[in-house]
Amino acid sequence: MSLITNGRLDRRGFLKTTAAGAIAASLPLGGVYAATPKKGGNFRIGKGYGQTTDTLNPGVWDNGYMVALTFAKDGHLTEVLADGSVGPEVAESWEASDDATVWRFKIRDGVTFHSGKTVTPEDVVASINFHRGEEAASAATPILAPITDIAIEGDTVVFTLDGGNADFPFILSDYHLPVLPANDGGIDWKSGDGCGSYKIVSFKPGISTTFERNENHWRSDVGWFDTIEMLSLVDQNARTTALVSGDVDSVDRLDLKTIGLLARNPDIDISSIAGTQHFTFAMDSRAEPYNDNNVRLALKHAINREELVEKILFGYGSVGNDIPIGQGQQFYNTELEQKTYDPDKAKYYLKEAGLDSIDVSLSAADAAFAGAVDAATLFQNSAKDAGINLKVVREPNDGYWSDVWMKKPFTAVYWGGRPVQDQMFATAYTCGADWNDGFWCNEKFDALLKEARAELDPEVRRQQYWELQEIVSTQGSIIIPMFANYVFASSKKVGKPENIASNWDMDGERWAERWWFA
Repeated sequence: MSLITNGRLDRRGFLKTTAAGAIAASLPLGGVYAATPKKGGNFRIGKGYGQTTDTLNPGVWDNGYMVALTFAKDGHLTEVLADGSVGPEVAESWEASDDATVWRFKIRDGVTFHSGKTVTPEDVVASINFHRGEEAASAATPILAPITDIAIEGDTVVFTLDGGNADFPFILSDYHLPVLPANDGGIDWKSGDGCGSYKIVSFKPGISTTFERNENHWRSDVGWFDTIEMLSLVDQNARTTALVSGDVDSVDRLDLKTIGLLARNPDIDISSIAGTQHFTFAMDSRAEPYNDNNVRLALKHAINREELVEKILFGYGSVGNDIPIGQGQQFYNTELEQKTYDPDKAKYYLKEAGLDSIDVSLSAADAAFAGAVDAATLFQNSAKDAGINLKVVREPNDGYWSDVWMKKPFTAVYWGGRPVQDQMFATAYTCGADWNDGFWCNEKFDALLKEARAELDPEVRRQQYWELQEIVSTQGSIIIPMFANYVFASSKKVGKPENIASNWDMDGERWAERWWFA
């Protein structure tokens, strides 16, 4: 065995800016950063996510509310650190074979669940196996598909893969993969038991969750608040009003149209963080007319990307090119031709499809992303000149992810991105993946992705990932017009670390562990 990492795998360049003038770590406009943390207080936060259909089943988590919940309640084998590298959590260390097909994760001693039960390698195996196999019905199934065997050797869990994967420790940081208690051949997810820094006191889907600090957590450098109240405030006005009035201490998904006014409040701190978050319009490639790539290309050229960045993101982001990979990520294709708004080219592709014009309906709601309905309306206006009659369907916020996303043929979607390309592609672009919201299948793409995953030569991997991005951009069924900075606000009495993570919103959604009252 050769030591690949002992609790840290660097991802240089991961936090590079995704737009000129944006700062990859954070752009605080005030507030307390890098002060000495201290324990105490009840932290209240308003999240722009959450729905009444939410459940504690980790396989079906699909929004930022549940991401934040698991990072407070649960422990994972690994975690993405604020600098973009991967570090140890429930796994104390790991090593890999020379070809990266066998990975050995040593389970940390002394970690206990909130119920008092000691975390064992058996719990780890049960937690991973919960997401494996055709019957798993989990969004994490595709990223675990390369695992052919899991074994236990003393305090170590051994993963055998069907091919090499240099990024495997990143995969195990996925929020769908908490370590939960083994139970009757499966896992106990219904009780809410976990091994994270906070215990769930109450969980009311689509409304609120309350936590209290886990005094028996194995780490002493996380979990500063005594208690936490996390509210689901999908309505943007309600969320902002709650912050201004002092009813909550922090909110995400700010109204970028009024952010300048909010920044004048001397008691509020605003942060803008460039990362992998992107907003999309997903086309069901099985359904007419989206089953014709010429129609998909017409729609991709009928959208004014610069206008969306200006009018929806108000400059807090950058133009996308129909690939889910951020400009700061390793192996980003810098030579891929940038699509621009070109009605004539859109008309050309319609004619290639045998059409002079086309009627389509686009479903959107602010639950998808802040300004999604406005973005759809701008798309509607720009598409007219290309002979595309686009009808905007405003959908209800509650139930959007269960009743609209992947149910209607053309929908607005947000993605937080993933720390490495293989994980993003495996989650949402491989044939049959549960979250392949374009229902897109491409045999060449799937085969090349498997090759790239196993390739250990960085230059060969770069060439492979560049080709994968070109295939997705030119043949895929997802329009990715813009990458959005994470923009959130807090009371200035909230302290934060100097380095703010960008792999998810609000410090990698680990605010419960990393923030405190200053």
